[in-house]
Amino acid sequence: MTITYFGYGSLVNTDTIPAATETVPGRLSGWMREWKVCGEGEDGQGRCALTVREQEGVEIRGIMAREPRTGLKDLELRERRYHKVEAIGAKFRCEAGQKPGSGDMFLFKAAPGHRRWGTDTHPILQSYLDCVLAGYFRIWGEEGIDHFIETTDGWHVPVLQDRDRPHYPRKIVPGPVLADLIDGKLAELGVSYLTPDEKV
Repeated sequence: MTITYFGYGSLVNTDTIPAATETVPGRLSGWMREWKVCGEGEDGQGRCALTVREQEGVEIRGIMAREPRTGLKDLELRERRYHKVEAIGAKFRCEAGQKPGSGDMFLFKAAPGHRRWGTDTHPILQSYLDCVLAGYFRIWGEEGIDHFIETTDGWHVPVLQDRDRPHYPRKIVPGPVLADLIDGKLAELGVSYLTPDEKV
């Protein structure tokens, strides 16, 4: 018995999911990412993560992931600020062969109690963003990062510069070249930054 889900943020980075998980890159039509799910980590730091909303005419890249059903409990704990949207496979197309997704495929969307734009007290963690963009870069290169930026709303939300002391539990350490690429892309967007000492 397995579960199949669509990853569009940190789940795209295969370093954050079980090693035995099967992943297939593809596109999901009719959805848009946004920085609109807020909560606090175990360390008490407020944070803003990614969610999605339905939007016609938009396609987002991501992965179809399949793992044993025994992993569902841990996955739901990880995505505890979200609820599942079932049966989205017909909207997914694999990049190789354009095959549709599995009929039991689901995604995680922000639960109503957490669905709000990030703020100074609930910023985007740079360590989380590094993880997400490293996943896109690994599969699609710089084009993947550009696609992610273009198909994500909410870049007015500030970014907490926690790369040196990460708050995100599934942090990755981008190499100098990737870190410079990410920082350059964010500079082009004009994102505002908070330093750890400035957090409210």
